[in-house]
Amino acid sequence: MAKKADFSKKILNSLSGKKAVSIPELKAGFKPTSEEAYAVTRSLKNLASTGLIETHEAGQGDFARLTQKGKQKVATLKLDSSNSLANPNWDGKWRIILLDLPETRKAERESLRYLLKKAGFIRLKNSAWVSPFPFEFLFQNLKQDFGLTTELMIIVTSSLDVETEAELKQFYLMS
Repeated sequence: MAKKADFSKKILNSLSGKKAVSIPELKAGFKPTSEEAYAVTRSLKNLASTGLIETHEAGQGDFARLTQKGKQKVATLKLDSSNSLANPNWDGKWRIILLDLPETRKAERESLRYLLKKAGFIRLKNSAWVSPFPFEFLFQNLKQDFGLTTELMIIVTSSLDVETEAELKQFYLMS
């Protein structure tokens, strides 16, 4: 039998990118043994109690959907997985992210910094991050999902000053 964490990850991935999924449909994605059915039910309850998913009762049945915290967890899981590595061939563009969240939103700021580090960004200044890796779409989605209209800015450019570009290429071991 798979570990409980595996069930939770599979449930989170099943909910990713969808408004809501029926709970019977989620459970159907697993083997129907009684042990696994119980483990899936426990995983659903644990995900709901930790605030990663919400469950809703509707006339057509019960549904589950990701919360904002759950969306952030899915993004982290995708970066942690081995198949999320960026294309090693540099496309000649730099991704610059400007992040400016106030102290009152410290937990969000720390989560975003963690994601930036996992995505291969390096911090240039307190709120400026740069990377050659094409993860700008992940951060565009996070910006939209969390309503970070002015707090998170994404710049994709092929032009930096010569000294800065040389330093960054050296850091990323690029020729």
